[in-house]
Order: sequence, then structure tokens, then C-alpha cells
Amino acid sequence: MTERHVLGISGGRDSAALAVYMRQQHPELDIEYFFTDTGKELPEVYEFLGRLEGFLGKPIARLNPERDFDFWLKEYKDFLPSPQTRWCTKQLKIKPFETWVKTSVQRGDQVHSYVAIRSDEDYREGYVSGQSNLKVHLPFREAGIDKAGVTELLEAAGVGLPSYYRWRSRSGCTFCFYQQKIEWARLLDEHPDAFEDAKRYEKNALDHGSPFTWSQGESLEDLSRPERLAQIRIDHDRRVERLKRKRLINALQDEAIEIDEVYGSAGKMCVTCHK
Repeated sequence: MTERHVLGISGGRDSAALAVYMRQQHPELDIEYFFTDTGKELPEVYEFLGRLEGFLGKPIARLNPERDFDFWLKEYKDFLPSPQTRWCTKQLKIKPFETWVKTSVQRGDQVHSYVAIRSDEDYREGYVSGQSNLKVHLPFREAGIDKAGVTELLEAAGVGLPSYYRWRSRSGCTFCFYQQKIEWARLLDEHPDAFEDAKRYEKNALDHGSPFTWSQGESLEDLSRPERLAQIRIDHDRRVERLKRKRLINALQDEAIEIDEVYGSAGKMCVTCHK
């Protein structure tokens, strides 16, 4: 029986840190790294993948070379994905992985999949394979590595954090529907062309009867009006100030406040994309 060791990279910090950790702690394992490309990633994601490949000393396999977001959008009759109908996760993340390891699983090989769920994420669960010879491992949970530990791993390895963390909290699609309003506003600032693409997808979906908009409760057309953008920024700044006042003074704590701290993240993200 052959063994395979696989580790999915999302473009986010946790999965990258896990790749660093496994290379350092288990150099004896020939781990295959993979990235399920939606075709709609931020340019910062690809830059970060290149940086990570440099540290790992081996390429990260790209899945989804043909069936990207646009393909599946047509299959779903132009209906946008949403938290209620998360077809993007199923078709662009889970199925490509299952197809990638299918031959090994059917042959009876033992496939070990390593997932980056941290020790401080009790509310999250990893992929459940349903196959006895496809075993999921959670090394960070087992080793007690939390968010601070993840950042330390990346910094010590010289990989650092993805640059999009400066303005956004998650990886995955450029127009992930789990984004907060402030992240949509910042997408307009950082990548206006990508924001306009998202607006076109949304308008086309609404014209075809889709009940969903990218951002819950309002269209991107409404969200991008100057007065609305100004209000979003004001509301966000107020939230940040309230959180700062509640924080205990800690000389060892990083003063930077991330978006997920402001709005909460439990149950509001996709483990397959975000990690």
C-alpha cells in the first residue's frame, strides 16, 4: 500500500504556516502541496504562493485548470453563490481535491491530508472524507499552535504574511460573499477593476432572477455610492475605537486590530477557502 501526504494551500496565513511547520517538523514526509484556483484570486495571493514555494523548495500544484468560477456560474444559471447556496466551495474547492486524490483512494492507498485548524478554533471542523483510507490530520490543534503561533512561524521562516492582510481578512475569491462591508469598500480602493467585475456579475445574476447580492442587504451599486462608502468607513472606525477601549493594556500584544476581531468570525467563513 502506497502512502500520500497532501496539504492544501488557500493563499491565507494558516495553511501557509502549516506548510512551513510540516516542512520543519517532518522533513521525512514527501508532502504534495496544492492550491485550488477559482480563477478569481487576488494578485496578492499569487505573489504569496510564489514566496511560499521559494521556502518549500517545491511547486504548489494548481487545480482547476479548466473549470473555473465562470464555468460553474453558467452551470448554476448565473445564480451567485451565497452563504445559503455555497456552490463555489463545493465545485471549486472540495470536488477538485476529491478528483485529485480519487485514483489513490480507489486503489486503496493511504492518503493523509493536513488541515490548518488552529488550537484556538474549537468551533471549526475540517473536511470529513467518508473514506477510511483518507485520513484528515489537524497538526496545529494537536501541537497547541494558535493565531500568534501561526504568525511567528511565517515571520521566522522569512515568508511573512500575505500583503492583502493590510486591508482584508480573508483569502479565496476576490469577491468572497463573506467579506464585510468595509472589505468591499477597500476592494474598490485597492482593485477597482475587480470591484467593477463583481458589480457586473451581480447585475447579470439579478437580471437572471438570482435572489442574492454579494453583500447581504444591498447591491454593490448601492454600496459604492460616495455617501454610502463614507458611512461604511465611519461605522468601521467607530467599531475599531470601541474595541480598542475594551482591550486590556498589554505590552506584548500587537496593537493592530484585524477585521475578524472587529466583526467576529466564528461560523462566518469557509474553512476550505479562508485557511
